[in-house]
Amino acid sequence: MEAGVHYGYSRTRRHPTNSGLIYGTKDKVDIINLDKTIPQIEAAANFLQGLGAAGKTVLFVGVKPESRNAIHEISSLLKQPYVTERWIGGMLTNFPEIKRRINKLEDMREKKASGEYAKFTKKEQLLMSREEERLTKYFGGMVGVSKLPDAVFIIDSKKEHIAVAEARKSNIPVIAIGNTDCSIRGIDYPITANDSSASSIAAILGILKDAFQG
Repeated sequence: MEAGVHYGYSRTRRHPTNSGLIYGTKDKVDIINLDKTIPQIEAAANFLQGLGAAGKTVLFVGVKPESRNAIHEISSLLKQPYVTERWIGGMLTNFPEIKRRINKLEDMREKKASGEYAKFTKKEQLLMSREEERLTKYFGGMVGVSKLPDAVFIIDSKKEHIAVAEARKSNIPVIAIGNTDCSIRGIDYPITANDSSASSIAAILGILKDAFQG
């Protein structure tokens, strides 16, 4: 409660699948029943603990401004891939193409580090630097990834519905934090909680991080 995990959206935005997870409504705003959320967090934590123990890969997705810092932090600590700028269509369902872009970024970084760019004109170097920046923005968090992840963690499953759909189509389990406007249908490990607060997101991710680390 101190982190604001219990704050939902207005009752008019409530998705029907969350009806049994609401404690009450105050000033037309839904209050999430944390007695329902805590078991959801525990289920997700147990699943992540198993993945961590088995050395599996989890792709962390958090594009909302409130989630980016927390996603960067947990991904860095756990050495897992992440997406924080924009979900590129086909990230999972057309992974071979995405892998080519990741390879291109890795190749550009290697050539730049080795001084190979020095043989090109300043204009050519500028164009290559811009291309590297663009690839880094969208695929920098995927560097080193050679295969599809074993699970996907998503913040705001409504906003990132394409990521959810691609994961389901690829038979990849989904763990997702979603506020009261998000459907929990089709989410393997839903966590009904405030997904628009940095403190709420950080509180939940802290528990999940510890679980993954064992």
